[in-house]
Amino acid sequence: MSSDDAIAHTSPGRFRILGIFWAVYGIIRLIMVLCLLIYGGTATLMFGALLNRVPNPFALMDIFHFLYAAVIVLSAVCGLVGLVAGLVLIAGVRSGRNLALLAAILSVSDVPLGLTLGIYTLVELLPIKASQLFARYGQAA
Repeated sequence: MSSDDAIAHTSPGRFRILGIFWAVYGIIRLIMVLCLLIYGGTATLMFGALLNRVPNPFALMDIFHFLYAAVIVLSAVCGLVGLVAGLVLIAGVRSGRNLALLAAILSVSDVPLGLTLGIYTLVELLPIKASQLFARYGQAA
């Protein structure tokens, strides 16, 4: 890392706290996966109760099952990546930045906790210095 890099100027304690937040977020998402699996039958029954006046309820039920499975997979991936990113940031490993950025991008769809943590992580770990931005266009800042 060069001395001009904005990440080099930040304190390692900030990344440790960010790592703790990501680890807690990952655990919360994995608990959410467990709840989605446990209460899948109840969710199916509740959605099916709404379909008594629909012309083709079986097609809508298939769409519901597909979307429910997609939410489970997304939650599991976000939980695992968030937990690993948190542990890596706590340990201070250099690849933790890339993993935290991936976790931030994946978690933006989870309102409000994932959105808040994801945006903060993107702002904190993805700074663009003005000199680098203007250097692309051949101008000095």
